[in-house]
Amino acid sequence: MTGKAGLSKRLTVDRLLSKRGIASRGTSQEWIRAGRVRINGRVIRDPATWVLWPRDSVSIDDQPIQDSIKRFFLFHKPKGVITTRSDEKGRKTIFDLLPVDFGYMHAVGRLDQATSGLLLLTNDSALSSYLTDPTSKVMRTYLVSVRGAFTEAQATEAVVGVVDAGERLQCHSVMIQKQSGRESHLEVVLIQGKNREIRRLFKALGHEVTRLRRIQYGPFKLADLRLGAWREIPIEGVRKALSGG
Repeated sequence: MTGKAGLSKRLTVDRLLSKRGIASRGTSQEWIRAGRVRINGRVIRDPATWVLWPRDSVSIDDQPIQDSIKRFFLFHKPKGVITTRSDEKGRKTIFDLLPVDFGYMHAVGRLDQATSGLLLLTNDSALSSYLTDPTSKVMRTYLVSVRGAFTEAQATEAVVGVVDAGERLQCHSVMIQKQSGRESHLEVVLIQGKNREIRRLFKALGHEVTRLRRIQYGPFKLADLRLGAWREIPIEGVRKALSGG
């Protein structure tokens, strides 16, 4: 096999639209069921229909799909909003705060509702996969406040790790910035992001997290980006930063 066919990749049509940055997988499925998507000129209504891309012709509303321009944003997520695109409970999401003309962007990893700080947004699924893959060892840095006096011995224990609900939780590093009997302030670095990992880890060590803010993800820093604001970085600049260039 040569040419387009030889380079084609087999995947479901809803996943194709998502990976191309055209729409979320959920939105893609709605479009497909509504009969808005054609493969090789034929209307399909099953999101699990297989497609060979780019050999097959795929269109939405009779317009052939094209790759979206790859974009990348830093966003200062406020506390109290969630990271998902929509919420069945009607809670405010980050996408309620962002312009509708952003197009389809997804968050790289998540920050829970009570956590603020740096969130990365992109429509480049390959880049997102690299940034979230534990084998990439991309470091995330957080400022953490906990109740009570956090000790150096506990910092060592946090790096060694604890098992919670059958899952090992651990930090790459913990630096105690300020400590008192009432509260301690820490700088914590992770190299993977398990669900609510910092909150669960410190609870297992006997300390409730009272404030959590991410200030850096890989080479990207929150710096002076104000709360609720965003900044776009050209995609070539992103790749250069990740390569250390």
